[in-house]
Amino acid sequence: MELFRICEDLENMDGLHMIFKIVKGIILLNSAQIFEKIFGEELIMDIIGSLEYDPDVPQVQHYRNFLKEHVVFKEAVPIKNPMVISKIHQAYRVGYLKDVVLARVLDEATVASLNSMIHSNNAIVISLLKDDSTFIQELCARLRSPTTSAESKKNLVYFLREFCSLSKSLQMVQQLQLFRDLINEGIFDIISDALQSQDKKLVLTGTDILILFLNQDPTLLRSHVVRQEGIPLLGLLVKGMITDFGEDMHCQFLEILRSLLDSFSLTGAQRDTIIDIFYDKHLGQLIDVIILSCPSEDVGQSTSNLASSAGRVESQNSTKPEILLNICELLCFCVVHHPYRIKCNFLLNNVIDKILLLTRRREKYLVVAAVRFVRTILSRRDEHLVNHFVKKNLLKPVIDAFVANGNRYNVLNSAVLELFEYIRKENVKLLVGYIVDSFWNQLVKFEYLASVQSLKVKYEQCLENCGTKANVNVSDSRKRIDERALEKEEEDYFNEDSDEDDTSSESRTRKVQSQPVSSDGVAASCPSLSPRSGGLVDYEDDEDDEDYRPPPKKHTETSEDDEGTLETLRLKRKLISREHENEVAYKKQRLGKSSKARDSVFAALCSTLSQAVLPSKKTANAMPLSSQSAEGTKALGEGNHTEKESSSSRSSGKSSSEEDSHREKEPPRNCSDCLHSPSDNRQLSGDDCPLVPPKSSPEMTVNGS
Repeated sequence: MELFRICEDLENMDGLHMIFKIVKGIILLNSAQIFEKIFGEELIMDIIGSLEYDPDVPQVQHYRNFLKEHVVFKEAVPIKNPMVISKIHQAYRVGYLKDVVLARVLDEATVASLNSMIHSNNAIVISLLKDDSTFIQELCARLRSPTTSAESKKNLVYFLREFCSLSKSLQMVQQLQLFRDLINEGIFDIISDALQSQDKKLVLTGTDILILFLNQDPTLLRSHVVRQEGIPLLGLLVKGMITDFGEDMHCQFLEILRSLLDSFSLTGAQRDTIIDIFYDKHLGQLIDVIILSCPSEDVGQSTSNLASSAGRVESQNSTKPEILLNICELLCFCVVHHPYRIKCNFLLNNVIDKILLLTRRREKYLVVAAVRFVRTILSRRDEHLVNHFVKKNLLKPVIDAFVANGNRYNVLNSAVLELFEYIRKENVKLLVGYIVDSFWNQLVKFEYLASVQSLKVKYEQCLENCGTKANVNVSDSRKRIDERALEKEEEDYFNEDSDEDDTSSESRTRKVQSQPVSSDGVAASCPSLSPRSGGLVDYEDDEDDEDYRPPPKKHTETSEDDEGTLETLRLKRKLISREHENEVAYKKQRLGKSSKARDSVFAALCSTLSQAVLPSKKTANAMPLSSQSAEGTKALGEGNHTEKESSSSRSSGKSSSEEDSHREKEPPRNCSDCLHSPSDNRQLSGDDCPLVPPKSSPEMTVNGS
């Protein structure tokens, strides 16, 4: 460096160029020990001076002149520690050397080493100032003092921002402690005063400090806002959001409000208090800005409205589109984070239609912002909001903007088509029907677009599903009835109607009462031609009482105790398998039945046929037939259905001649009609009465087939 001063005095350019190369090579060695030596207070200015004579640059640079004359070190608060001042100067000069003097020649490793040195110096400065309690107290006292000039306050605020910004070089614990010390000194009140300043640059500086606090710990600012003295700060932030700052307009206010209203990171009463303050006092201000900045719906205005509209026109001209965009972004954020509060507010104050006034603006990105707001609300899948959209016809501005956009393939076109696609995929049937029913005449010319066509298809599917659902309900009810219907072949005959013997069976239909259905689904009947034949009795020679399967009796002629016993036995019958029933049937057949019981079967059959074919003789033979029927029923009332069928089949051969002779005496046509009549088709057993098809033989009738 001494040689450099000699060459500079002699204006030896060759020597100065050589010294430049030597100093540059020393710096590129990238040694921390060398950096500490050459960037010290004694040598740093000569080092920068030697770098002014770059042989690749035709003119000599004047770096030292700039550092000495143009760079002014301002002390907003007097710093008494000389080491702090030395580190501040060294950090600045090394940064100047890195960014200006050797910006073209330094490699990445050397740049990283210089940055590390600057970072270390900043940490030392902040740590020393933080430990000096009198320094922070004096700083805040000057900011709060009314005697401090506006220029001094501005410098103090700038220093405070730089002080908080450089604190990021500290460890996390030390940063948090520093910020808490600043809060205890009333830094938020100082920032509130800065936000009310007429100097817009000072206002933005205050927001920068708030963002630094939020990045460090959001609860520090939230805890202040929920207190009574901190409520005005939230109002200042909302006011700053709707204020035009010219070219310096930024989104700091939007970012701060988002952080304060973030429900995912808020807890308990703190969250509720901030949200209540915002919705009760400040949300209306944002909505009013949108209303005043959008053109009225009526193009033509009367002369009486010209004066009142003058203020609105002025507001439209003064409100920048960027402000409206930020408001819309904040409202979308609120919809996601406060669905209940936003729903109540929107439904009560009709906020949605006011925000949709943005669709009348010329700026397409504002129209897209309104569509995005609608999309955000519908994504909540809230039934009340969906009904509100349909009731108030709130999608009309969106559809009108889409139709007015025509065939232009732009962001607005894509945003509306994405909205249609979302409604279709999420199957919001109410909105699908509302859009197609109300706006299809406008959308029909866009049917070539896949999203619009898919929406129409979804609408048609919804209509088909509604009709199918109604049919399914009817078919389900029929299916349930069919499941309860009779399943056996004999029961199919029970459902058949006969048109031939309606007249012949009319008189008997009046006397035969409706029969209940047994537990296994077979229609049971107990025909009684005599008032005294009201019950069924056991066989006298029956040895299997436990397998007794009694038929249901007429309720009018059965006592309560008998009904309970019969119901219990019916339930037991459900548990008896078909194999067991066959075994019991054969067992009883071996034991044998009395001939009187078999004769009673055919006597009852003959009496039934004679009554159907010879109605004129019914009255005369009523008492004999009644006694025979009761006796036959008494004989057959014991045992199950399988036993009766087996017994009848065994005796069918013996009785065939008797049946044939009986049928020869009666008209075949009337006999067939009688057997086909549903009112006379009754089994002779005590349990159920299978129907006899037309042209069937008496043997089939006896067998019950």
